Amino acid sequence: MRSSSSSAHKALEALGVKLRGIRLDAGLSGRALGHLTGWHSSKVSKIEHGRQTPTADDIRAWCEQCGAGDQIADLVASLRAVEGMFVEWRQMERTGLRLAQESVLPLWERTRHFRIYSPRMVPGPLQTRAYITAVLTAIMRRRSLPDDVDAAVQVRVDKQNVVREGARRFAVLLEENVLSHPIGGSETMAGQLGHLLTAGALPAVSLGVIPLGTDRSNIWPVEGFWMFDDAEVTVELVSGHLTITQPREIALYDGVFAALAELAVYGSDARALITSAVAALDG
Repeated sequence: MRSSSSSAHKALEALGVKLRGIRLDAGLSGRALGHLTGWHSSKVSKIEHGRQTPTADDIRAWCEQCGAGDQIADLVASLRAVEGMFVEWRQMERTGLRLAQESVLPLWERTRHFRIYSPRMVPGPLQTRAYITAVLTAIMRRRSLPDDVDAAVQVRVDKQNVVREGARRFAVLLEENVLSHPIGGSETMAGQLGHLLTAGALPAVSLGVIPLGTDRSNIWPVEGFWMFDDAEVTVELVSGHLTITQPREIALYDGVFAALAELAVYGSDARALITSAVAALDG
């Protein structure tokens, strides 16, 4: 696995350290373990230093040769966690979009403070059904997925209950150009912008828009990201879904979100930008 963030790399290194400890406790050299498992000794070294991701079978063989069979289950679970930090869309969506939408439900339900920065589109919690349908239909076609769009749309609509239920807070930052991207066509976009005006007034929602022409000398647009409390950051890339859990990296995103928030306008100023975008659609 090529680590797609330092979070994944650190986790892989930590797994390697655990495996090295098991080998040393067994009194085996890297060469000796390689001989017992039928591997080149360089494979042992690469795994221990986080330069190669072991398979579940590798971990089983390692532990069995080191007399540590009781640790296999925990180490395989650690491996699955590492693999889950970066998941390709084709793996996540191999059976369609519905299950991919359902997979984040536990995370949404346990999160109390959502911070969302979106430079390209209106984020899921504030989307209309028509906008969701347009987005998921485009994804389904672009990635040649099974067509379960209707079911996936319903899951995403149902997930929006978190905006109105429980003691949750949503801080959403949009770049102004998001308001001018007519996803789903003008009619769908007009409905979506109208919904933004309503959703932005909800007690749980803080909606900020960063105007075009804002001086970006200190903080420019970056990749879109979601922060779930202070526990996790997710980033949607072209190739897959990245999960960040390292506190140091989360702190970086926290700082970036705060800097972007200072550039945004809120309340009546944000509503004026949205209203202007609606007028431009009518024009």
